Amino acid sequence: MRKLTLYARVILASAEMSVRETMTDGFVVFGIFVQPLIIALLGLWMLRDRGGDYGIFVVVGSGLTGLWSSLLFISGNSITHERWTGTLETLVGVPTPMGVIVLGKNLANVLQSIGSMAVSYLLASLLFGYPLTVAQPIQFVISLFLTVVAFVTFGLVIAPIFVMNPDVQRWQNGLEFPIYILAGFLFPIALLPGWTTPISYLLAPYWAAQALHLTSSGGGTSGEISIAWGMMLLFSLVYVLLSRTLFRVMLRKARSEATLGLE
Repeated sequence: MRKLTLYARVILASAEMSVRETMTDGFVVFGIFVQPLIIALLGLWMLRDRGGDYGIFVVVGSGLTGLWSSLLFISGNSITHERWTGTLETLVGVPTPMGVIVLGKNLANVLQSIGSMAVSYLLASLLFGYPLTVAQPIQFVISLFLTVVAFVTFGLVIAPIFVMNPDVQRWQNGLEFPIYILAGFLFPIALLPGWTTPISYLLAPYWAAQALHLTSSGGGTSGEISIAWGMMLLFSLVYVLLSRTLFRVMLRKARSEATLGLE
């Protein structure tokens, strides 16, 4: 119990430090707040005559684009950033596992991205007059919580992979918009070719989008929502187990090859 308390303090401290760093970075501010807002405003303007149901769909979808961009670029580079700044060796040497520190960073990034969804919601109401109401508020809050868990744990997998495989990291820009499409953030995947559907089912962001869209618009049954929740929990568990192995491999490889620093 004492260890869990100490880990919780580390997570909060890591999250606070991450917020302090990222909020002074223009690229991060654009990716988390400005880009999703632009997407939301364009989508709402295009669908301004279609009614409120489309409005809430666009608001939720644009918020998810901010979540994914944050996960891909900020959480994905969370360990690499420590290497660039020369602090990775120090972090590896502390008693707290590296994964706990990265968990705090990921949590801060994901929660910051949730803010873009709230901003889009307010602007949609003020500028376009959409009556944005969440059809199932309790289920929506649960879906939002599980989305945070799924994205945070997904970040635990991406971060060590990017460090161990720089060639994969170079694909960051190319991975942003395909996930927007395959996960159905801004339109249903039923509009895509049938062969892409199994790929979507293997993505935790897809199930997050499903849960949030179904609960916000009220277009899904309790069974469909429960399946989306279950898949997010399943993926989160898989990501946690996989990340433990990846962090061990990454640190063992870095220590044996003396590649913790850039020199």
